[in-house]
Amino acid sequence: MKDITIAIDGFSSTGKSTIAKLLAKSLGYVYVDSGAMYRAITYFAMKQGRISTEHFDRDGLISDLPNANVSFKFNDDLGFAEVYLNNENIEKNIRTLEVSNLVSTVAAVPEVRKQLVKIQKEIGKNKAVVMDGRDIGTVVFPDAELKIFMNASAQTRAMRRYNEIKNNGEAITFDAILENVQKRDHLDSTRKDSPLVKAEDAIEVDNSNISIEDQFQNILKLVNAVLNA
Repeated sequence: MKDITIAIDGFSSTGKSTIAKLLAKSLGYVYVDSGAMYRAITYFAMKQGRISTEHFDRDGLISDLPNANVSFKFNDDLGFAEVYLNNENIEKNIRTLEVSNLVSTVAAVPEVRKQLVKIQKEIGKNKAVVMDGRDIGTVVFPDAELKIFMNASAQTRAMRRYNEIKNNGEAITFDAILENVQKRDHLDSTRKDSPLVKAEDAIEVDNSNISIEDQFQNILKLVNAVLNA
């Protein structure tokens, strides 16, 4: 059976990573969470004192980029690859609301995107990859055999994110999460470099009112249709 590239784009907290992981596991493909890479750079910028809610030293971050080595290592117990920064596992560190509030600002920097897109293209050069993010089907893999664009209401996505963060033990309010989701939607959609848009040949999936399992099965049918074409 032929190998293909599957690009999954969409707004924050639409469950892109969950579906991408399930697809990769089912197909025996490599899974790459491109959003985790931008979160890793954001976390790096925070540690370097380049960004906070009060300031952003854009030029300083750009000069620091050669010192930020982002990579993935497969965790057999979890069944997916975790993100590392300079050989340190930062999977949990990058999932905080603090990082979420700053990641869209960092992701809008062209130099950051250029560095990470180069890595993403290299990972996917042999196909057999499922990658999710904001610009995978439009910039990273414009020739992907299957492109999915995932969406859901802001309220639904905020509740998912709220439950995820609460389960990680972080004290947070739903209103703060909703505000973050809406802010990120605006920043991701209006940035000058690779804004979040639906690729012309992408299939849109609204998962506001559908279970993960049903969603997975529906998308798997799309995958099989491409594989058997």
